[in-house]
Amino acid sequence: MKAQTPKGFRDFLPKDALARQVVLGKIIQVFQKFGFDPLETPTLEYEETLTGKYGEEEKLIYKFETKGGDKVALKYDQTVPLARVVAQYGPNGQQTLPLPFKRYQIQPAYRGENTQKGRYREFLQCDADIIGVSTPLADAEILALAYEIYKNLDLDVIIKVNDRSFLVGIEPKYLAAVDKLNKIGNDGVLKELVAKGLSEPQASELLNKIIKLQLSNNLQEIIELYKKMGYPEDSLQFDPTLVRGLDYYTGLIMEVVLKEDPNSSSLCGGGRWDEMIGKFTGFPQPAVGFAIGLDRTIEAMEERGVLDASQTSSKVLVTIFSSELVQNSLEVMLRLRSADISTELWLDPNTKLEKQLKYADQKGIPYAIIIGPEEDVESLVTLKNLKTNSQEKLSLDTLLEKLNNI
Repeated sequence: MKAQTPKGFRDFLPKDALARQVVLGKIIQVFQKFGFDPLETPTLEYEETLTGKYGEEEKLIYKFETKGGDKVALKYDQTVPLARVVAQYGPNGQQTLPLPFKRYQIQPAYRGENTQKGRYREFLQCDADIIGVSTPLADAEILALAYEIYKNLDLDVIIKVNDRSFLVGIEPKYLAAVDKLNKIGNDGVLKELVAKGLSEPQASELLNKIIKLQLSNNLQEIIELYKKMGYPEDSLQFDPTLVRGLDYYTGLIMEVVLKEDPNSSSLCGGGRWDEMIGKFTGFPQPAVGFAIGLDRTIEAMEERGVLDASQTSSKVLVTIFSSELVQNSLEVMLRLRSADISTELWLDPNTKLEKQLKYADQKGIPYAIIIGPEEDVESLVTLKNLKTNSQEKLSLDTLLEKLNNI
């Protein structure tokens, strides 16, 4: 048996998992500041719940049949499951959800991608949506939420915006080609449009028509409201070629990109999707929101040196000098943990001190506490800084005070 993950799936070892927790903590902080509450839905949905919602992208859905004969699928995103939740528990269902419903959702999604850098078959999506409000103010609130999140992550970004209603009547397969303009250029888009069935004059006419689109009244109002909320106008950029790949968008569409590289892959994207919930209930229900690309966001933070995460959650290792002094180590450990200091205890009294200190250093634990015969007689402990290799003897009370202030 070969020990490896399936293609497109990943393990996150402690260092990476801790970094993800730091980033998610900052994202959740902003979600909750804006009054959004968490939602969780199952990994599996019935196949019919997901199919017919994603256009060309539907081919990436993982589908299978259970032993009981149920046709199910791994969720492709958090949006369609949210639509199902609103249909099931909203005003046309069990009537347990208040509207407007402001929710955030942080769970894995699954897509049968051709794996490449930044694209995986299992990935964590961070979504936020407002259900039940169709006003430009709700759209401006979503843009403000995205801006605040990336500000909290210390990334300087631009939010590209467009109005998907401009593009009604254009076949999705052509829009998918136009959406690649920043990546493959005019010639690449024209070539793809021709490959998808347009003549060269038709392809050129379609592309020019989209490039020359102007701000809609709806977008102008959204931008004005965003500015009135106190956000900088230059953090928004109208991009008529912004399409978004999914068919369910009906109005505002948006993507977050790095300000220094606006043609780079988006860190976050979304928009208004007013018709999806009606497919479940038969009644229209306005909705607007976005999904954060966590992997790309973390990668951008790492590249710019703004991701401040530890290798380990342990702040200190309490060593065991000998089997005779185990009780001393246990007493120190108990005091530290009672003071909410993240403390790891060495668990084998027969291990040499040198090996214990090497373990702490390899794991990235910044401090070690040593209680040997001298410390026992003096009723002190030795605090060793493993980064500077310096050490000092302290009383237990002084140790607690020092570690709490570091």
